[in-house]
Amino acid sequence: MGGKEEMKPYRRPVPNTWWLMRRSYFLFIVRELASVFVAAYSVFLLLVIYKLGQGPEAYEGMIELLRSPALIVFHLVVLAFAVYHSITWFNLTPKILVLFVGEVRVPPLLIAGAHYFAWLVLSALVAWVILRA
Repeated sequence: MGGKEEMKPYRRPVPNTWWLMRRSYFLFIVRELASVFVAAYSVFLLLVIYKLGQGPEAYEGMIELLRSPALIVFHLVVLAFAVYHSITWFNLTPKILVLFVGEVRVPPLLIAGAHYFAWLVLSALVAWVILRA
């Protein structure tokens, strides 16, 4: 209307492989991919709980399935992704959680270190409970 054409902003085309162009982009995508594996494992655990409620035969069948090489590999892959996801999250925490004691900022290393320490203590506690049984 009025003879003026609407100007659209220029958008530079971005290839589908943009995340392969920088190491930081690649690590970001791997971190996001890790959440998919953790979610899949959560669904798998719900299936195990469901089978437990179906009786001893169904649960024994699930135990046999858990011993298969494919599921052992699946567990190792999920463990690797979960550890990677946890480490990257703990390293991000000091950037997100900025704490001050009075006027002094708590050092980022102390914030991340507290998270790693809690992770270590909780992992040791879980290992103790499992190995004790």
